Amino acid sequence: MAFDSLSEKLQNVFKNLRNKGRLTEEDVKVALKEVKMALLEADVNFKVVKTFISSVQERAVGQDVMNSLTPGQMVIKIVNEELVKLMGEEQVELKLLNSNQITVIMMCGLQGAGKTTTAAKIAGQLKAKGRKPLLVACDVYRPAAIEQLKINAEKQGVDSFSMGTNISPVNIAKAGMEYAAKNGNNVVIIDTAGRLHIDEAMMKELVQIANELPITNTLLTVDAMTGQDAVNVAQTFHEKLPLTGVILTKMDSDTRGGAALSIRSVTGLPILYVGMGEKLSDLEPFYPDRMASRILGMGDILTLIDKAQADFDEEKAKEMTRKMKKAEFNFNDLLDQYHQMQKMGGLSSIMSMMPGMGQLKGVEIDDDAFKGVEAIIYSMTPAERENPSLINPSRKRRIANGAGVDISEVNRLVKQIEGQKKMMKQLSGMMGGKGKRRFGGFPGGMPGGGRFPF
Repeated sequence: MAFDSLSEKLQNVFKNLRNKGRLTEEDVKVALKEVKMALLEADVNFKVVKTFISSVQERAVGQDVMNSLTPGQMVIKIVNEELVKLMGEEQVELKLLNSNQITVIMMCGLQGAGKTTTAAKIAGQLKAKGRKPLLVACDVYRPAAIEQLKINAEKQGVDSFSMGTNISPVNIAKAGMEYAAKNGNNVVIIDTAGRLHIDEAMMKELVQIANELPITNTLLTVDAMTGQDAVNVAQTFHEKLPLTGVILTKMDSDTRGGAALSIRSVTGLPILYVGMGEKLSDLEPFYPDRMASRILGMGDILTLIDKAQADFDEEKAKEMTRKMKKAEFNFNDLLDQYHQMQKMGGLSSIMSMMPGMGQLKGVEIDDDAFKGVEAIIYSMTPAERENPSLINPSRKRRIANGAGVDISEVNRLVKQIEGQKKMMKQLSGMMGGKGKRRFGGFPGGMPGGGRFPF
């Protein structure tokens, strides 16, 4: 994940500060020198680092910090506040006109940055907010991009518009606007052509579209894995085109994260979204304060709550509460819980947002490991999934053969379900059988009485 290396280094620096009862000015200087090196290694712009360290040092060597009962915590607080300031302080939202008007969003960026996929991701989010988006394919140089946009539009359940490769992009964009007006689309997202590098023809085309259409938002998609190049690309685009915001893609990769910490300071442009995966749902609004919290290993509970609420199914929650009261947890429920967890980005993503979890050493979570458990469950009959007590030794052998695993794996999973049901009975007893409390996620933690099934 992005910032993993930076986060680990910063946490080591702060651990040393916390261990000191009192801080001297020299202690702060030594710590900030390590912070400076960590930021530079994360590919943060040198000028940005210099300004950042200067601001932190100016505040951290004051008497209020030195005489504090917890000077180490005070320094961390200052670093956190300066990180938030560096990334923009407040979340900036996409500008949307009234629903009876057409909001026009022009997507631009270099080829390979994930622009076309991001356009579909934004369309899906706006649809969830009650808008009716239209994706317009203006990349006439890559027929595959037109087809990709159409397929992604279908997956998101939104409209798409294309005219092939023989019409000029500006005329396609204009025709797309007419189509939107006739069909009641109140958001038009224009997917423009990308190039391997910035060239005059590309910029001229974008400027022409911007001049001919009433653009509401001009968004630049940049690949976070390119580090400082992402900042340079943003600068160059912004000089030629009045950009309104930036979207950073591939933030789930092992990118060093320097672009996220540099773009706002260097270009003045806000980061609106960050792409956290390849799924069409993997797009998060960018919150500077939450990102700073993640970087400093403090977790990100608010984003975790947002994800949980987005995927919350009230009917399923009621059914789970009923089953808990009667200790009826079965393999179908286990599968539902796993799929719910996957919608939230997988266990590793959830754990990364929990405060303090980033500091656990030697703990590796493989989200694919549950696929073996999933294979075992899918090898069961519907009756066996619903009623685990039916699974006798001969059925276990059949299930193991079907899933391609050793029979001991099946035995272990069956025991976990049995243990889960016992725990539910105990919980129901402690609650007086009234079931007034609602449990979200995995009941009682994870299957197997609080142990991970992998």
